[in-house]
Amino acid sequence: MSVFLHKSKVLQISLFAILSAFVVELVFGLVSNSLALITDSIHALLDSVVTVILLLAARMSIKPPDAEHTYGHGKIESLGGLIGGIAIFLIAIFFIYESVERATSPPPLILPGFFALIAGFYTIGVDVFRIILLRKSIKKIGGVTLKADFYHAFLDFGSTMVAIIGIIFVTYGFYYGDFIAAFILGIVLVVLSLKLIYRTAMELTDIISPELVSQVKNIAINTDGVLNTKSVLMRRSGDTLFGDITISLRGDVSFDRAHEISSNVEKNIKKNIANSTITVHFEPNWEQVPLDSKINEIAGSISGVKNIHNVSTYKSQGKIFASLHVMVDREINLESAHKISEKIELKIQKNFPEIEHVTVHIEPHITIPNNLQMEGKKAEDEITKILEQYKEIQKIGRIIILHYNDIQKIDIDCSFDRNLSIEKVHDLTSQIEQKIRTRFSEAVITIHPEPV
Repeated sequence: MSVFLHKSKVLQISLFAILSAFVVELVFGLVSNSLALITDSIHALLDSVVTVILLLAARMSIKPPDAEHTYGHGKIESLGGLIGGIAIFLIAIFFIYESVERATSPPPLILPGFFALIAGFYTIGVDVFRIILLRKSIKKIGGVTLKADFYHAFLDFGSTMVAIIGIIFVTYGFYYGDFIAAFILGIVLVVLSLKLIYRTAMELTDIISPELVSQVKNIAINTDGVLNTKSVLMRRSGDTLFGDITISLRGDVSFDRAHEISSNVEKNIKKNIANSTITVHFEPNWEQVPLDSKINEIAGSISGVKNIHNVSTYKSQGKIFASLHVMVDREINLESAHKISEKIELKIQKNFPEIEHVTVHIEPHITIPNNLQMEGKKAEDEITKILEQYKEIQKIGRIIILHYNDIQKIDIDCSFDRNLSIEKVHDLTSQIEQKIRTRFSEAVITIHPEPV
């Protein structure tokens, strides 16, 4: 059963119960000439009206979000609780007034007897039933409308007890006992109603517990990958808790990883806090990011830069130096490429004055299309002859040559002595690439070295 159906069913049962008490008290009060019963029956009728208001508020609060209520209509339930609290306050004040009025009035000529007590005890049974029903439901699903009706049930129970005590005391000649009991009960109900009014009014102003905000912050910070939390905005709408959280992540983290971290934050909060709807924003934090990554990010922000690799920084005699390889459009001339490298150098040194010098190695960037055609056997044989010139290559593996217009994509597998240093292998593969480019000038060459 959904939360709304549970609330609606409980409020409907409460409504029918209090209406039955109204009918019994009114009829028995008129028959027995009991002013206390008649007054309490009017109070029960008023409570029935309030319960109807609470039921309507609960029904309206489950309407889905719309253009004018993007957070839904849960606040209507708080508004219903506020109305219920005000009604309790007014009833309690009237109750105090009536008790004082009765204390200053002469005893009635015709006193109610056992017949009036029957109606009173019936209403007591109804009130106890409502209190138990509503209390269990509040513990299970919560909700300000149920709390408001619970206070109404408590008020009904108290007023009926006062009516019964008044009937008993009047019967035995202690007329002022009615006044004392009614006055004490009225004061208690005023305090309860003011608490309910304050709580629901604060909910309408989006008050939130600082402890709850702190809990959300701790959950976010303890999520792997989160450096810190910034703003945490929270509000309630009915039983739903909405949260808007901004977290700090390392500035060099990929977008996919950032999305994964923010999703984990959302899951962890929902796991620990029931009925929560969480939105997570992430911002880059560069404080704990290595200098190489920061340089890579700055260089990539310059217009005209296609790709960046081999970023490195090093110190010499207390000074910091940086170097990086930057790929630009292969069609632009040297002057345009040099201007791009100057912009990179200036921006890096502006952001990191501690860097003494920046060396930018410019390379042509070639975009490899998705659909390439296989090259013929002749081109493969030419590359094989070039590879055979190098005695260090102990085995020539697969050679794949693809082309698109004037671009060739050449992938080569070849084996070297396993004890050969990686530096020597790198030098050899660079020489081979240069040699192949004398035949295939627009080639993008990848040589995969393997140990024998």
